[in-house]
Amino acid sequence: MDITQAPPFFIASLETDGQQVDAWTHQPLLVSLEQGGIDWPSSCRNGTCRTCIAQLVRGEVRYDIEWPGLSAEEKAEGYALPCVAFPCSDLVLRRGT
Repeated sequence: MDITQAPPFFIASLETDGQQVDAWTHQPLLVSLEQGGIDWPSSCRNGTCRTCIAQLVRGEVRYDIEWPGLSAEEKAEGYALPCVAFPCSDLVLRRGT
C-alpha cells in the first residue's frame, strides 16, 4: 500500500462489543486504540513481548519493521501486533490468545 495514497484513518472495531475508534495510518494501531479509550494490553511497544497480540477478523495491516514477533503460522492465521502494526484498511479485531 502506498501510504501517500491512503486516507488519513480507517475504522478499527472490536469483535466482542463493536467498540470503534479511528485508526490513523501514520501511527501504530495500539496508539489509536488507546486514544479511542480502549484499554488494550501492552508492554514493550516494539513487537517482541506479544502482550498486545490480536487477531484480525477482517482487514489488513502493514509493518515498518522487517518481521514482528509473530510466527509464520500466526501471520497466516491473521494475528497482528498492534504496537507495531499500521492499518491499511478498516479492521475488526479479536483480542489475542
